[in-house]
Amino acid sequence: MTTPPSGALLGPAEIRELAGRLGVRPTKTLGQNFVHDAGTVRKIVRAAGVRPGQRVVEVGPGLGSLTLGLLEAGASVVAVEIDPVLAGQIAATVQAHLPGADFEVVLADALDVTSLPGQPPTALVANLPYNVAVPVLLTMLERFDSLETVLVMVQAEVADRIAAAPGSKIYGVPSVKAAWYARAWRSLTVSRNVFWPAPNVDSALVALERRDPPPTTATRAQVFAVVDAAFAQRRKTLRAALSGLFGSGAAAEEALRAADVDPGARGETLDVAQFARVAEQWAGRPAQRGGVSQPAHDGVRRVPPPGTVDA
Repeated sequence: MTTPPSGALLGPAEIRELAGRLGVRPTKTLGQNFVHDAGTVRKIVRAAGVRPGQRVVEVGPGLGSLTLGLLEAGASVVAVEIDPVLAGQIAATVQAHLPGADFEVVLADALDVTSLPGQPPTALVANLPYNVAVPVLLTMLERFDSLETVLVMVQAEVADRIAAAPGSKIYGVPSVKAAWYARAWRSLTVSRNVFWPAPNVDSALVALERRDPPPTTATRAQVFAVVDAAFAQRRKTLRAALSGLFGSGAAAEEALRAADVDPGARGETLDVAQFARVAEQWAGRPAQRGGVSQPAHDGVRRVPPPGTVDA
């Protein structure tokens, strides 16, 4: 495949012109902040390690800044866009800047997508809307096991939480659930000044590399249910926090000891393998579940309030 020519990325003037012509006013509800700095786009693409011919999925391409950067690097891109106006424009933008590039757009909410056209993507590279970043990331990892690598731009605080290690004060639900699928680490910091409109916080890139989940007889949904319960009241000991799942504090303590986990510990000290061992104990005690139902979509909250950071 021939790499498209360089010099084809969007600049601040063209982004504003495009938005004005389309009548697009970036909204907090959709978490829209458009990158207008070509240097930053190319830095993101380099950090993602995109290869010519690689199938890449992008979520929330917006006006196409990152899309053009990925295509410039020779990637084959399928973009998922929820906004029909933006979805309708981006193909024309790609054709105008990089005619003949391998690109298609899917008009959909990324949380509802279960399949994508063309070859299965091996990389996810995206500037994710702040208000749904964690649910979108976990959804894509769950539904597309072809994804080997991920590089997403999110609110800096969220990047830290996703990449946090056990024992950290910011270690929590996103950290453990991401660790089920992949090894995660914080990458580059991105200034708010490269966006239009400029957000109130800086962004960061978080990178993930797919790995096998811990060996366990528990299902992912069961593990995630235990994780959700453990962090629902994170100041409580695991004995107290999991008493609802196991039917009583005594039953929770017995299960935790059987899983070789200290009942007096807190959820923030456990890694994903330890949560899986606790989930095995829960899965083996159906009579003690007390009517607790499995969470929809592996415990990922589907519709967080606009402008909030999903846990």
